[in-house]
Parts: sequence; C-alpha cells; structure tokens
Amino acid sequence: RPDAGDTARASEGIDASREDVITADGWGPLRIGMTRDEVVAAAGDDANPDAVGGPDPQRCDQFRPARAPEGLLVMVESGTLTRISLSRNTGIRTADGIRVGDPGSRVLDVYASRAITEPHAYWPSPAKYVTVWNDTASSGERRGIRYEIDADDRVVHIHAGSTSIEYVEGCL
Repeated sequence: RPDAGDTARASEGIDASREDVITADGWGPLRIGMTRDEVVAAAGDDANPDAVGGPDPQRCDQFRPARAPEGLLVMVESGTLTRISLSRNTGIRTADGIRVGDPGSRVLDVYASRAITEPHAYWPSPAKYVTVWNDTASSGERRGIRYEIDADDRVVHIHAGSTSIEYVEGCL
C-alpha cells in the first residue's frame, strides 16, 4: 500500500477531465463552479426530469445529466455546480484509486492523518463519513472528497466538490 506521501504525490498530477477519475475539482467534462447551463452543455440535461432533486430546485437541485454514467449525480446550488456524487460502481475512481464498493478501512489506510472521520447520521458503527479536504484546489475555494461508509464497512457514496459534500441528505 502507498504511504500518505506517495498518495499525495500521485494525486497532484491527476487530470480531472479523465472520465474514469473524480477529484475535488470535478469529473470528466464537469468542473465544480460551472453554471447549470455549462453542466447541461457538457453532460446533458436532467436524465429524469420528473424526479424530485431538491425541495427548492431554484436554490438546490440534484440530477443525473443524460450523458453521465448511471449512479452519478450533480448538485447545482443557486445556479452553480457545487458537488458531484457517485452512488454505484460506475467504474469511476478517485485520484487515489478508491471506488464505490471498496472497504472503508482502505479509505483510512490511504488518507491516514489527512482524513476527518465522523459518525454516520443514520447507520451504526463502523458506518462513518470520511472527509479529505484539498486546500490546494485550483479555485482557491475549499474543496474535498467525502466518503460515506456503511455499517458493513463499504464505501457506498463518494461526494466531490465544495463544502456541500458535507450535506447528509442531498440538498439538506
């Protein structure tokens, strides 16, 4: 296993425009900070427009762009892309090689002291949230990746983007 230094060095040069990698700055054609119109131009409109993406869609909406993989959702707050979430094994991995379905213990092994661990809001331990902030994000805004780990110690969601990665229930 790589040590924390190897992991940090490996992450620095990853191209977030690759469609098999998600970073704190984005995935494939999607960059955190894009407008909703730019998201739609890059990845398509809402693949399921009848689904409720948030209680107040003008303030916050979640949807899967039509040309994005199943299991990938974007969050648009006040017209700006703030979060990209993975909820199925889409073949997308983080820059450090972690995917949905991986053991939660692997997340802690990879990030060690950089990881902020919190109890899960709904599931018993060992369920948890593991957040890794990337203060060197290109925007100057705080960005990171948050791993949601279930009671079976498996990564069930990966959220990447701004501070909205800390929301527990979609737009809430």
